[in-house]
Amino acid sequence: MFAKEFKNIIEEEAGALLKTAALISDSEAQKAIEIIVNCKGKVLITGVGKSGIIASKIAATMTSTGTTALNLSASDAMHGDLGVVSAADVVIAISNSGETEEILAILPHLKLRKTPIIAIVGAVFSTLAKEANVVLDATIEKEAGHLHLAPTTSTTVALAIGDALAMCVMKAKNITEQDFAINHPSGKLGKRLALKVSDLMHKNTFVLAEKSTWKEIVKTISNGKLGAVTIADSNKKLLGLITDGDIRRTIEKYKSDELENLKAIEIMTKNPITVFDTDLAYHALQLMESRNSQLSILPVINQENSFLGLIRVHDIIGKI
Repeated sequence: MFAKEFKNIIEEEAGALLKTAALISDSEAQKAIEIIVNCKGKVLITGVGKSGIIASKIAATMTSTGTTALNLSASDAMHGDLGVVSAADVVIAISNSGETEEILAILPHLKLRKTPIIAIVGAVFSTLAKEANVVLDATIEKEAGHLHLAPTTSTTVALAIGDALAMCVMKAKNITEQDFAINHPSGKLGKRLALKVSDLMHKNTFVLAEKSTWKEIVKTISNGKLGAVTIADSNKKLLGLITDGDIRRTIEKYKSDELENLKAIEIMTKNPITVFDTDLAYHALQLMESRNSQLSILPVINQENSFLGLIRVHDIIGKI
């Protein structure tokens, strides 16, 4: 019954976003981004009612992407909260009408502090727009829904503008995936971007020489319980890897009386695929799973090709 209207509302808001992209001038967008990038203090985002909720979301996004930001309640600002604002800060004010009483009340005090003001406003000739240093045009034709009253399209547009600011500032500051992960250590994405091979690998695992016998190889793999043994020289330089699969293939290839005379150098996979201990664990997982013949274990080395340990696919799955 309402499915068509449901989809129409989504399309209506999507259309408003496209119009907003065309409304905002390149120069105003550039100025807003530069002001935030060069901010030596905090970014304070303010709004009233639904705009206040959007302000809180934009502040959270900025904070998580490398820009210290806070939601400043316009209602509480005149009762002491203006104390958090300084000349080193930037204020982003959100108002569809541009005449929100609580926001207009704090403008003179922001001017007194010489705090730059970025307005996300739906009326470019409003008082807020006239007083702001930068105006980001969030004008809409109407709110969504049959009554066109509840803040819907206007808040969607304001949020999109805030997201665009946050992402551009993040890029301008050269925030990397690793920087982003620092603020998201417990989330799945954070772990994917923060956990290194060294955090999950099995260190000081058994290592054999290239002349080790068949019996020594089988015994070491059994004792190690990792399904593989590494072959290295006396300086711990990696030479090869022998896995359970190599053992099975060797048994199929040689007669039982020939196995006893085999040496590690004849069985091992020479120059195996490796990972550095400083690599992301997620990179190691991709390395193992992105091949036609998937790998279940990788030797871990340092930049000098010295063997440090082993990491298995099961060590990573579930951790990231």
